[in-house]
Amino acid sequence: MLSIKNLTVSVEGKKILRDFAFDFLPGKTYALMGPNGSGKSTLASAIMGHPAYTLSRPSKILLGRKNLKNLAPDERARLGVFLSFQTPMELAGVNVFELLRLALEKKIAPVELHTLVAKHAKELRIKDELLRRSLNVGFSGGEKKKLEALQAALLSPRFAIFDEIDTGVDVDALKTITKFLRRHLPEETTLIFITHSVRLLRATQPDQVLILKDGRLVKTGRAALAKKIEEQGFDSIK
Repeated sequence: MLSIKNLTVSVEGKKILRDFAFDFLPGKTYALMGPNGSGKSTLASAIMGHPAYTLSRPSKILLGRKNLKNLAPDERARLGVFLSFQTPMELAGVNVFELLRLALEKKIAPVELHTLVAKHAKELRIKDELLRRSLNVGFSGGEKKKLEALQAALLSPRFAIFDEIDTGVDVDALKTITKFLRRHLPEETTLIFITHSVRLLRATQPDQVLILKDGRLVKTGRAALAKKIEEQGFDSIK
């Protein structure tokens, strides 16, 4: 379980997220929604340990019994936290094979890794030539998101956050990605999909929906809450 308590996050002295508290359960899927600027991506970055974000002293981010608060991003990743960025970074000179080989060198032999990457790429409809090119350099939005899904499947995280995975992705590609993640991530993996669009909810069918407004968690619910947002917008949520 990832348990967040009293999480207040600031950037350059400005509070972006205020007193967020929630328990994310193993094997469950969550949708984190809210208008632009509500603090969704800030929460994801704080969980991953982005150095630009300052956490208040009472803030706690507990993965099991381990407090992640003072751990570096790579340490959090080794403990099983995965973040798919809204805009995945470009890595000139490094392809997806090389990146995953470095991350998984003690877990999967190189030959087996190549086989798995090729198999997953075919399922995600990723062109072979993209696997040999510098990661994300000149890739379309959909290609980047598919490669992030491929990486997540091979890393098998305990806790995975996908920030705006639907951005720049058509309906068919979104269905392909979400089905792939459900098929290949461990059953106990906690999934969080961050979005301001109801379209993603239809593809992911989350167990619970969380609404952020003005840096605060203001509402949680299930399908009925998502339907209300679709019909009336975020202004209907108080």
